Amino acid sequence: MNPSRKRRLWFVLAVLAAASIAAVLVTMALQRNVAYLYTPAEVLRGAAGDKVASGDTVFRLGGMVAAGSFKRAEGSMEAHFRVTDGDAEMPVRYTGILPDLFREKQAVVATGRMQGDTFVAEQVLAKHDETYVPKEVADKMGLAHKKHGVAEPDASVDGKAPAAAPADAPTKGY
Repeated sequence: MNPSRKRRLWFVLAVLAAASIAAVLVTMALQRNVAYLYTPAEVLRGAAGDKVASGDTVFRLGGMVAAGSFKRAEGSMEAHFRVTDGDAEMPVRYTGILPDLFREKQAVVATGRMQGDTFVAEQVLAKHDETYVPKEVADKMGLAHKKHGVAEPDASVDGKAPAAAPADAPTKGY
């Protein structure tokens, strides 16, 4: 084989090896940073997987804060509440300052891991206005409403369908 061809072959092999190593490293980094969203019913029936149930994996728990479930000990930063999806409720423990919009009967997404039968949250996010519910939570709660024959709540605040924006109205450039 010609020496220049041999050099070219080694160069191509080195580039392929470097690209493969880079792809593996990026994939591993992304897998560690992914946090899946599950509802309490999915976690309790085992649909979320064994690693979630054993506390080995960080995941997001989504649903509504159950009415009458919020408790905080006097002089403590530790909060206890229950998250429900209409099918099941899961106890949640969080130590820290809760968002200003956090309250009972409101949508919440908590990131953390299981510890026994309790979800220990590292971060709690509350919905930001009267009509917002994370898409994943809304879809899963809609399925729970259908399963139990409950009418889904109206998406608008005043009971009327939201008005469509005029065609020439400016749009927000987010």
